Amino acid sequence: MWVPVDRREAWVRRSHSPVWRGFAALVAGALPAFAFPETNIAWFAYIALVPWMMMLRTAPTGRRAFLDGWIGGLGFMLAVHQWLIPSLHVFILVLGGFLGLLWGPWGWLVRVMLRGRPSVRRTVAALAVLPSGWLIIETVRSFDGLGGPWGLLGASQWDVAPALRLASVGGVWLVSLLVVAVNTALTVLLTVSTARTTAVACLVACAVAVTVAWIWAPLPENAGHARIAIVQPGVIAGVERRFDRSEELTRSLDGQDLDLVVWGESSVGRDLTNRPDLANRIAALSRRVGSPVLINMDAPGSDEAGRTGIFKSAVLVGPDGLTGDRYDKMRLVPFGEYIPMRDALGWATSVGKAASQDRRRGTHQVVMVLPGPWQERLRIGPLICFESAFPDMSRALVRDGAQLLVAQSATSTFQQSWAPEQHATLAALRAAETGRPTVHATLTGISAVYGPEGKRVGTPLGTDRSASAVYEVPLARGTTAFVDLGAWPLYGALAVLAALCAFEGARSLRRPGRERPAPHARTARASKERPGR
Repeated sequence: MWVPVDRREAWVRRSHSPVWRGFAALVAGALPAFAFPETNIAWFAYIALVPWMMMLRTAPTGRRAFLDGWIGGLGFMLAVHQWLIPSLHVFILVLGGFLGLLWGPWGWLVRVMLRGRPSVRRTVAALAVLPSGWLIIETVRSFDGLGGPWGLLGASQWDVAPALRLASVGGVWLVSLLVVAVNTALTVLLTVSTARTTAVACLVACAVAVTVAWIWAPLPENAGHARIAIVQPGVIAGVERRFDRSEELTRSLDGQDLDLVVWGESSVGRDLTNRPDLANRIAALSRRVGSPVLINMDAPGSDEAGRTGIFKSAVLVGPDGLTGDRYDKMRLVPFGEYIPMRDALGWATSVGKAASQDRRRGTHQVVMVLPGPWQERLRIGPLICFESAFPDMSRALVRDGAQLLVAQSATSTFQQSWAPEQHATLAALRAAETGRPTVHATLTGISAVYGPEGKRVGTPLGTDRSASAVYEVPLARGTTAFVDLGAWPLYGALAVLAALCAFEGARSLRRPGRERPAPHARTARASKERPGR
């Protein structure tokens, strides 16, 4: 007679199957992507890591935990960057696998800290160590050569007011630290019965920290308003037609009493220093609408140091023509704007839409001073494309005196994906971190504006719009803790991991070594010379 196998035994066998564990780790690692736009389920970020962490703590060996961490990291990178698949094709697996390795040590660390029935002391340590380990991963992969800080867990909280206030204290890094700490506490609460009190205490501590930040963190001081117009031509083939449409939309702004008009990234496909006719047309627009125009060139030319090549440059044009204020993009998109180690990886151009020719990097950031009657009213800090994802760049601009951050972008390649909305929401974080309003102007949407606290101003221009819009942007004075102190949560995370290494090293030195067994005593048999022996 056939008897069905007990479900629990079947589950145990399946959980130890390498294939099943690998698939489960891939899915578990991808779950946090649902907390980001467009799904935008912000609260989900606080529980999304729990299934993955529960897997890691039950890994049969440290090597298996490392592998599950790696596979989960691959799943996370693929899910958060899924909009790149049409451009990179199979090469995204190579990139995802390479960057996914960063989560291997974290997976091993989860097992070390939470396996079995951890003591209260080890549980408390885990609640500090595991969020710190995740934060170091985010820091390492935030280098622009590794793809930049896209998909930081803290960025999923762009529309949550308490989280934005927390960002003003420690940047997006502090928000990520909070999110992982809550996930860790929930994992302990669900799996370690002897440490539930400790887990609840951690959750209460997180709530208290957010409350203190809400009460203590200073609000930006009101400094009036600026009227900013965004010109978004939409998806238009050809640089000349795009220019013509941008010109037409700008003319429609006549009589709006503007302080600045902003065009998107690559809005001008020629170097204006070599095309005075185009520069004159934009200057005429400036005179007509009564404000300077910030355009963006993507064209061969030379910079102020005499270097030649293709630059992406934010250029300010006033009623009298070029003002001399120019910013060349410093942090380029790997494979999109240049290919790292092109001699070795140039084959990427044959499997995707990688850059056929490398762009040149700018050398320094620029705070632009508006010309003429606007000079005393507004100093702007330009960012180009995914530079709006880097907290250190916006912080540096504000420390140099920028009153308004302006990010020029173009996401036309990824129109039907999650990328446009995710990119636009990064401006909310930069605004909250610095206490400065941030304008995100694109060629094809989504264009949006955020006030000094990270709150959205007005109605965004979606990816289906070819239009211009005027925003009454609140200005602010004063500085945030993040502007003053910088990325201090990263240094705190490093200190926690250093303390863990020092503790484990000291414990290993104190641990007694294995004692050698004493040698067997030698005995002599009795003899005539030595009777009784």
